[in-house]
Amino acid sequence: MEATKGKQDTGVLARPDVTGFFDPQTSTISHVVKDPASEHCAIIDPVLGYDAASGRTDTGPAERLIAHVRGHGLRVDWIIETHAHADHFSAAPHVREALGGRVAIGGDIRTVQKVFGRIFNDKKALKGRAEDFDHLFEDGEEYRIGSLTARAMHTPGHTPACMTHVIGDAAFVGDTLFMPDVGTARADFPGGDARMLYRSIRRILALPGETRLFVCHDYPPEGREPAWETTVAEERAANIHVHDGVSEEAFVQMRAGRDATLALPRLIIPSIQVNIHAGRLPEPEDNGVRYLKVPLNVL
Repeated sequence: MEATKGKQDTGVLARPDVTGFFDPQTSTISHVVKDPASEHCAIIDPVLGYDAASGRTDTGPAERLIAHVRGHGLRVDWIIETHAHADHFSAAPHVREALGGRVAIGGDIRTVQKVFGRIFNDKKALKGRAEDFDHLFEDGEEYRIGSLTARAMHTPGHTPACMTHVIGDAAFVGDTLFMPDVGTARADFPGGDARMLYRSIRRILALPGETRLFVCHDYPPEGREPAWETTVAEERAANIHVHDGVSEEAFVQMRAGRDATLALPRLIIPSIQVNIHAGRLPEPEDNGVRYLKVPLNVL
């Protein structure tokens, strides 16, 4: 499923063209963000398919992005991860090989690497160098997508490295916020913090009310099709977890109670090992086969 939101003159901010690609296996939305004044674009949160039963990867979801970019004659400046995902593999290396662009994530991925480096006994991750990424964004950093000015905003809480990317009149919030009828991210992963999440969300919701918000996942209630675009005003009015008037204490209490009922994501163990290294799969062993670890009785 894909949908494109075309450009429109707001009179204030540039309005990038945004095309969303929904992956039904992981409920993930990847976004292609195009400068309306040129062929330049960024790709946000690309998905590599993975079958847990067989251990086989599948480039199909990424190929849809690649076909779109090539079909529209676009030039990729950035391949951006909003955070180290726990529910799908990143396709960043595959997309970069096909289309170019710089793979980037928030600078606090170094903290995430150290946390999960201990869990997986990953000596490379324990160094916290994030050397598989081409660029690490810091809070408030500005960058360009063609003629567009974009800004990275550190919004931790779901993970320490979560970033919201404000690009013209649009903001890409990763897992921090969902559609208003779904709520907000969980905060019980290693390094997560519900108070920090609340403060990050309020920072996002301090953007102008007409700011378009694009989410990375949608888990729609029965009867609603998947969606991924809302606005600051809509979230402030109707988000079931964090609408205006919800206090920090109430949010933290809700989040703690709700998180205690949630199972771990189905792909957290394999995907985190890959995603803290920018989607790079483990090196083959002496038999030519790549392996992922399963820590027993840890998570």
